[in-house]
Amino acid sequence: MQIKTIPLGPLGTNCYLVYQQDDAVIFDPGGDSEKLISLITELGVIPLSICLTHAHFDHIGAVDEIRDYYNIPVYVQQSEANWLENAELNGSLIFQMGKISCKPAEYFLEEGVTKIGRFSFEVRHVPGHSPGGVVFIFHENKFVIGGDSLFHSGIGRSDLPGGNMEQLLQSIKEKLLTLDDDYVVYPGHGPETTIGNESKNNPFLS
Repeated sequence: MQIKTIPLGPLGTNCYLVYQQDDAVIFDPGGDSEKLISLITELGVIPLSICLTHAHFDHIGAVDEIRDYYNIPVYVQQSEANWLENAELNGSLIFQMGKISCKPAEYFLEEGVTKIGRFSFEVRHVPGHSPGGVVFIFHENKFVIGGDSLFHSGIGRSDLPGGNMEQLLQSIKEKLLTLDDDYVVYPGHGPETTIGNESKNNPFLS
């Protein structure tokens, strides 16, 4: 199994392409659909789905273009089902990015193991940055698609609609820091890190 990082959209949000043999799953296509399509074509893989860590505008900007191009379904946590269509809830109006919205998701993510094609990963609900935030944990390969929960030496902001700092810290400590130290975390912004590094050095978690 391999993973490619491609920063997309107005905030350079990390989109991740996880692929194995010819199949792939797309996480958080934040914009610039042509760049993502070009990478997918270059790798020669076939996307099976789009999975969203949460539904803020900078993570969903290319959802409809990619969904329609490959005719694939979208997965989101149910708490943010209506955020995809609502530019106020997803923050694009707050940040004056113009109205960013997309069609409803086909499937809702629930805690536990999710299987998509040859891929199997654990979904954990990590509210705090937003009500429907989730992380995707690939236990066999020891990595996490973490969205805007845990960053290298930082954590997600909690001052947006539905955010809660206390809840975010609890989510991180209970749902992420309980993983082994060598799990790699691929965040929604910035460089990758590890659970061990953040447990020991993250100033927000001391």
